[in-house]
Amino acid sequence: MIQDLLNYFKPQDYIGLWLALAFLIAFLMSFISFPAIFNVAEAKHLMDEPTHRSIHSVKTPTLGGISIYLSLVVVITTIGALLDTKILLLLLGGLTILFFLGLKDDLLILSPRKKFFGQVLAAGLLIFFTDTRIMGFSGLFGNTIMPYWVSTFFTLFVYVLVINAYNLIDGVDGLAGCLALFASVAFALLSISIDDITMATIAVGLIGALLPFIRLNFSEKNKIFMGDTGSMIIGFLLAFFAVRFIAYSQTNLKSEYHDSAPVIAIAILFFPLLDTLRIFFIRLFVYKKSPFEADNNHLHHRFLELGFSHLKTTLCIVFINVMIVVAAYLLRSVDVHLQFFLLLLIGISLYSVFFIRHKISGKRSKAETFDRLHDIKK
Repeated sequence: MIQDLLNYFKPQDYIGLWLALAFLIAFLMSFISFPAIFNVAEAKHLMDEPTHRSIHSVKTPTLGGISIYLSLVVVITTIGALLDTKILLLLLGGLTILFFLGLKDDLLILSPRKKFFGQVLAAGLLIFFTDTRIMGFSGLFGNTIMPYWVSTFFTLFVYVLVINAYNLIDGVDGLAGCLALFASVAFALLSISIDDITMATIAVGLIGALLPFIRLNFSEKNKIFMGDTGSMIIGFLLAFFAVRFIAYSQTNLKSEYHDSAPVIAIAILFFPLLDTLRIFFIRLFVYKKSPFEADNNHLHHRFLELGFSHLKTTLCIVFINVMIVVAAYLLRSVDVHLQFFLLLLIGISLYSVFFIRHKISGKRSKAETFDRLHDIKK
């Protein structure tokens, strides 16, 4: 009887209940796993030691990614049986590769070359065995369809870029988690609108897995970091969501996102991409050093220098990213070149306004100080 019921059951007919179930499974799994993770981290002294570059001042566990991974595994291996099992099987394989690489890096340190190889392998599984790739730029820069191998390698580049971009922004409490939470919500809504229940289920599962982590990441008493384990898993999933959304939209001429999917995907991932490109430019052309050499020149460091707290920095960045995505969605019907130009203009302007305002106010305060000194001399 149960088998007959499952054969005729279609998740899309009960989308609300289905996604609520995915959320609940991931949330409960994430919530109940953290006490065990804390106990193991304390017993085995698996803590991040503060250094001269650290923003935190006490030893903190870096194993938050374990909970996120376990939550997604349970979602995929239970209710995933009623979805696109081929995609989910390969997705689970990629997540597992990155999980063990990230865990080793969090515990023992892993060479960049091995991490890069693992990222390419995880992404390659999905690209080659499902042929889910970015076909072209939807007319942007005059490109509509790329040759197969160019498309494949470009998609691979997107995976590696997004994975490492999310790893780089994990420097302020709640920032990587909250940006991933917002991105997951955005991709969940988009996948529902294009009737992609498999992607919507994983996106909602990621939301459920992230919420307990974010609460602890902001906590003072029981703080935990996601580590490379979490940042690589999240970056991989968000890259998968972006590529799948773009691929679907480009292969379906009737899709309302047929010409705007790449711009909307960039908008959702705008901050990590902007910060990564900015930091690479500064390291290469300003300081003339390796782009992979760590420093304190990220945008979140600039917000902290303005006097923002970790919470305020995170809320400001996420709020700006929300505004950018709303703008990209509203502009989805205009010419793709105008979409892209306005996205860059709006995004860069919104993130620059805080620093421009600070410089202006700094000049004013200096001028006022000079005037007061001048008056005293008189």
